[in-house]
Formats: sequence, C-alpha cells, structure tokens
Amino acid sequence: MRDCQQSTFTTHDGVELFYRHWPATQADATGARKAVVMFHRGHEHSGRMAHLVDELDLPDYDFFAWDARGHGESPGARGDSPSFATSVRDVQTFIEHIGSQHGIAQEDLAVLAQSVGAVIVSTWVHDYAPRIRALVLASPAFKVKLYVPFARPGLAAMRAWRGNFFVDSYVKARFLTHDPARIASYDSDPLIAKAISVNMLLGLYEAADRVVADAQAIQVPTQLLISGSDFVVSRKPQEQFFERLGSARKEKHILPGFFHDTLGERDRHLAVSRARRFIEHNFAEPLALPSLLDADQVGHSCAESECLAAPLPRNSPSDLYWRATRAGLKLGSGLSDGVKLGFDTGFDSGSTLDYVYRNQPAGKSGLGRMIDRNYLNAIGWRGIRQRKLHVEELLRLAMHRLREDGCEVRIVDIAAGHGRYILEALEGVELTPESILLRDYSDINVRDGQALIEAKGLGEIARFVKGDAFDRADLAALDPKPSLAVVSGLYELFGDNGMVGGSLAGLGEAVEPGGFLVYTGQPWHPQLEFIARALSSHRDGQPWVMRRRSQLEMDQLVEAAGFKRIDLRVDEWGIFSVGLAQKVR
Repeated sequence: MRDCQQSTFTTHDGVELFYRHWPATQADATGARKAVVMFHRGHEHSGRMAHLVDELDLPDYDFFAWDARGHGESPGARGDSPSFATSVRDVQTFIEHIGSQHGIAQEDLAVLAQSVGAVIVSTWVHDYAPRIRALVLASPAFKVKLYVPFARPGLAAMRAWRGNFFVDSYVKARFLTHDPARIASYDSDPLIAKAISVNMLLGLYEAADRVVADAQAIQVPTQLLISGSDFVVSRKPQEQFFERLGSARKEKHILPGFFHDTLGERDRHLAVSRARRFIEHNFAEPLALPSLLDADQVGHSCAESECLAAPLPRNSPSDLYWRATRAGLKLGSGLSDGVKLGFDTGFDSGSTLDYVYRNQPAGKSGLGRMIDRNYLNAIGWRGIRQRKLHVEELLRLAMHRLREDGCEVRIVDIAAGHGRYILEALEGVELTPESILLRDYSDINVRDGQALIEAKGLGEIARFVKGDAFDRADLAALDPKPSLAVVSGLYELFGDNGMVGGSLAGLGEAVEPGGFLVYTGQPWHPQLEFIARALSSHRDGQPWVMRRRSQLEMDQLVEAAGFKRIDLRVDEWGIFSVGLAQKVR
C-alpha cells in the first residue's frame, strides 16, 4: 500500500478542508507529473476511496481525495454546506491548490467521482470549464430515489416554513454493496454521517436538473459507470446526461447487478479496470478540446436561439399564452416603475440594469411597489446583482495585482451602462486608479454616468464618453492605454461571435502585456423563453433573444484575443459567470 499524507487547503471563505495525498511511487517515463483526484459519495469521506489508489494500479500517478465540507475530518455541520454552489467552488479551490502546492496542472489531472460527489464535479465541469484530461463518473446522483410521493416539493415547503433542517439517509449498507467487508466498515465507521441538510439536498436536485439539461456544454472526455441494480439513484437522468454530453470522447458502461456503491462493490474490478483504461488512454494523447469559435453558426446554442427568435404560429396555444403574458406585463407597467422603465428603454438597457442594481422597489401605491418587488426578485435580476458583486470583487483583485507589480491602474469599460459597478468597486480601495474611462453607445447612459462620476467626487480621474464597443480600430487606439479592461453584461446580448471576437481583439491590442480583462458570460438561464417571448430589447423594441455561450466558448473567444483566464466566479444558480484574464501576448 502507498504511503498516505494528510493535509488541508484553505477555501475561498477561509475554511480549512482536509485531504489525503498519495504520491506516485514511480516516475512517469516522460518526466511529467500526473494525478487522479477523487471525490467521495454523500455521507462518506476520502478514506472510503483509499482502496482505489492501489486497485487502479497507476503507480506513476499521484492521487488526491478530499473530505467535503461537513464530511469526515473536514469542519462544518455533518452533511451541510453554506450552499451547493459553495461546494462546487470548493472543487475549483482544491484543484487550484493542487496546482500551486503540488505543481500539477489541470491538463495533467483526471477526476474520478461517485454519487453526490459526481454531481458536484459535473456541475464544476459545466460551470468552470476546467481543462482536465478525463472525467470518470460513477452512479452520479442526478436524481435520488426518495420513494415518498411529492417528497421534493414537500421538503421545499418545509424549508420555507422552518428554515434549513436535516434528514437522515434511509439507505442501509447492505443496499449499497454486496461486499461484506465494505458493509461492515460502513456500519462501524465513526466518520460516516447519515444526515444531509435540506439545503444541500434541494441544491443537489437543482444543480442536477441544470447539468443534465445542459450536458452538451461539457466537452471533457467522460466515462459514465452506471450501477444496474441501484436502489439509491435513478438511471434515467444518467442516461439523459450521457446522451446530451457534448464530449467527442465519451463512453457509458452499465454494470449488471451492481448496487449504488459502484466503486466499492464486490466485483468492482469490472468498473475499476474500465476506469483505468479510460484514464490511461486519455493521458496517452494530447488534451484536445474542440474549437467553439463558430458555435454561433452551428450547434446547440445556435439552434436554441434561432428557435426562440422564430415567431409562433398565430393563435396557437403558445402564441396566446405569451401574448397574454406580454399584456399582463404592459398592465403592470402602469403601476411598477421597474417594468415601465423596461418598456421605455429596453429590459436589457443600461438604465434598467442600474435600476436593478439599486434594488429599491418603486411604483404607484402599495400594489405597484409589491409588483415592483416581485419584478426585482426575478431570478435573472438576482443573478445580475450577484454578477455586479463578482465584477467588483475581480476588479479589486486585478487592481491589487497591478499595484503589486508596480503598474499604474488605468481602467476602461467599453459598455459601462451608468458605470455604477466600476465606481462602487473603488469604495475602500487604498489607492485610486490613475485614470478611468467609461464608454457607452447611449447618450442617456453617458449623461447619467457622468452625473454619477460627479456625485461620487471622481471627476478628476474619471470621464464618460460615447463609444462603440464593437469598433475594433477605435478600441485598439484607446488613450491612455488601459491596464485593466472591463466588459460586463455586453457580450451576452449579442450572439454573433464575429462581433464579440472583433471587440475582444481591439481590447487585446489596447491592453498592455500583463494587464487584465474582466469579462462576463451567461452559460445558462432558466427564463430564456420568457425573456425572448415577453421582454423587449433596447434595440428598437425588438424581442430580447439571447444566445447562451458555454464557459468554454467564452474562454476561447478571450484566448483568441491574447488573454488567459486566471480566475472565475459563478453565481449559485449557474446563470452568470465573471472571469478575470491576463494579457499574455
């Protein structure tokens, strides 16, 4: 058996999570460092996967396995986490730690995960688009069999009434595996916790629904191992996930008679040998992800946006429904200030976004304010406000990095709206930037943005001018040359990669080497049809039809302009991402 080293890493919110590390016992023939990172199932911990280190028989690979928050030796209430999204971000932090502390790059990692761990990892791969070499998922818990009718809405209703609470697993060890030793160790292991919080359970369901529906965004080589006699999770969502996977290299294995603990079953050598072969095969070839620069012309998101842009058959049930929805919104605009502003300036306008940022319900009478509060609480607007916080966070991080490198901070935002997130990101910053240039195509935004600059007392360093965010030559000639460029909430509104690529290329020519780019994306949205059928755009009142970009597609556009992503934030719903990239050439 290999020696096991125990250590911790620090998460983004300062929590120390426990992990195990088994160093390679022999060097790779090429001298490269390679590793397998393992993620345990719910209720368990990294020690329950330790047997795989020897059984996979990959002596020239390091192995890592964590104890998730609230599990094993890691802190926190048993079976709980601040949110499912927090656990997903913990994966990103763990992978970054392996890179910085152990010198193993993402491209040299394979990830193996089981059950709940497989859903956490699948969500991470979907949202963060890591460049790992291979992904092996064993019985991912995309849908836990709760057996009680209406259990999921019932749990949601109880949480709304009493807040977060915990439920115990009904599953006995004998229904997880046929291996007597595994059954006995499960029953006697003091680190196994049978409870899971309702927050985590419902978060698991919501993330699983999203990832299964949008599995086409995942391009990592993926192997799926499905237990044929699983009492714990349903097979159908696993099959749907596999069919929708965007990976050019993918394979599915159904293991007859296997219970849920796929990698701990009595005959697990059948699963383990396939995982080993898949991992070795993918490491034998260079990492090759498909180019998505033409995803606006072919593929899932292209077809999706074209379908949303197509008019519905006149007087069809769908047409009547959306006409009624628009009429209801128009009626509401007579009472709600926010809805009225959306109709007047466009629901995607800078004025609307600034209203959403301020988040202060207003309208005629108490009813109007109530309508406005419901409007501002729409999930898309909540995501927008979280995006603003993430933009501000990464702006401050980029400014700090520039100061550390002894560089001036010269900011440009090429489509700033009213510029609120730029100006509010400066609050509490010790040294203000040398210059801030805010640009927008709208005269209203230029006027109101300049007024905001003056109101915040930043007139000496900041100015607001009218400019075209898609004029490559104009962007390339920016003066002064920016060391920090920002594009927030713009590219999501334009599905044409030629336009977006040209805009980024102009910034790539303008930003100095070593400078930074803060950019946003929209890999997912649960209200795409509502937005397209019921809301109008700032562009001559046309329907607001959006084409989603996967994180990989957005990152590739940024890379084509000479930047490399170095950090990423994703909201808890997976709607908006905010990336930080550095100019590398």
